[in-house]
Amino acid sequence: MTNLILCGGSGTRLWPISRTLMPKQFVKLFSNQSLFQLTAKRNAKVCESFYIVSNAEQYFLAIDQLEDKANYLLEPIGRNTAPAIALSCMDMDPKTVVLVTPSDHLIKDESNYKKVVLRAKELAQEGYLVTFGITPIYAETGYGYIEADGEDVLSFKEKPDKKTAKSYIEKGNYYWNSGMFCFQAGVFLQELKKLSPKIYEACQKAYENANKEDLVRIKHENMQKIPSDSIDYAVMEKSDRVKVVVSDIGWSDVGSFDALYEELEKDDEGNTKANSITINSHDNLILSYGKKVALVDVDDLIVVESGDALLVSKKGSSQKIKEVVKELEDCGSTLTSTHLKTFRPWGSYTILEEDDGYKIKKIVVKPKKRLSLQKHFHRNEHWIVLSGTATVTVGDKRYLVRPNESTYIKMGEIHRLENEGKIDLVMIEAQVGEYTGEDDIVRIEDDFKRESR
Repeated sequence: MTNLILCGGSGTRLWPISRTLMPKQFVKLFSNQSLFQLTAKRNAKVCESFYIVSNAEQYFLAIDQLEDKANYLLEPIGRNTAPAIALSCMDMDPKTVVLVTPSDHLIKDESNYKKVVLRAKELAQEGYLVTFGITPIYAETGYGYIEADGEDVLSFKEKPDKKTAKSYIEKGNYYWNSGMFCFQAGVFLQELKKLSPKIYEACQKAYENANKEDLVRIKHENMQKIPSDSIDYAVMEKSDRVKVVVSDIGWSDVGSFDALYEELEKDDEGNTKANSITINSHDNLILSYGKKVALVDVDDLIVVESGDALLVSKKGSSQKIKEVVKELEDCGSTLTSTHLKTFRPWGSYTILEEDDGYKIKKIVVKPKKRLSLQKHFHRNEHWIVLSGTATVTVGDKRYLVRPNESTYIKMGEIHRLENEGKIDLVMIEAQVGEYTGEDDIVRIEDDFKRESR
């Protein structure tokens, strides 16, 4: 069985810790482990291999965090879950049993989880499309529901209002739709072809024209032609081959700070354990990634400090955070896409200070990695090595820069930074120019096959 992990999504309801270039599934929230890592470790116990669907930016995060080898499919743009799953299944043997899981769910009862997955595998081998119905513990309005008679699916229900959700709970045969599935790759594709032929045909063309040298890279123009739809709408709600496995597995999609609060360790006053001081304060979610947070005489708050942003909200109102994200996007802020520390395939950079006309970064390049051969039109760069040794290419010159030495890159010069050593290269970069945006990069050559920003 292959675990197909879907890594798309930016988790805007967990801003400011979740952003486009570091979404919630890759943030290490649980004992220095991410939800993505927990997903992979959990499924390694029931699956023999992994298949990861991601975009180019998140691909490198997955590689860094996944201990096992995996196959990858990169989507240039998201077209929802039906195309993502279809393109992946086209890259597999039709008889392969596929366990489809999101990368950002938390499951605490792994013993029961193993049981329900193995039952789903049995049904998948019989030719069924299997979904997992979560035993509901309260009348949730943020999830879709599955009406079932044993393992037979009677209907799928949209997200209900509170009254309808309560009636579902009272009836006892309604379950939260978890977004997890199990089936044979070929069976899913047959049903997709029959029930949503336009999606199937567009996916088939995109897959046939994909670059498959080291992994499957779908071309932007072909991905754009695929109709966007979820697996539920495109297949599951239309098919007569669907079964449900009722799953009491301690499941949470950690879709909001309110949900996250329930899962984190707390002190005797109900406050999450963080870099904080609390005086006569109770039941607060506190997350701090740098500054000491002090709370006095306050209860039931969400306080999240991320270095470049501070969120304060009442508990119960965290669903409105997506409105904050929209306002930031509307004004062109980069706070929705990047943190002060940004991970790249070659290492990371941290913005130390930024103002009109300059930006100062700390850059870490991993051993045997190098940045793209590139140039900038709007900035000069001054590099100072703190530790390790930098191999610098400028034009047709190539030279070493050692600790406490520096070099200067003029605007428009073609250059490259490389770490040929065995330890991290750590350096300070001072950018000076009229524009210091990250999109002022023209890549001439790149080990990671990225396009110019």
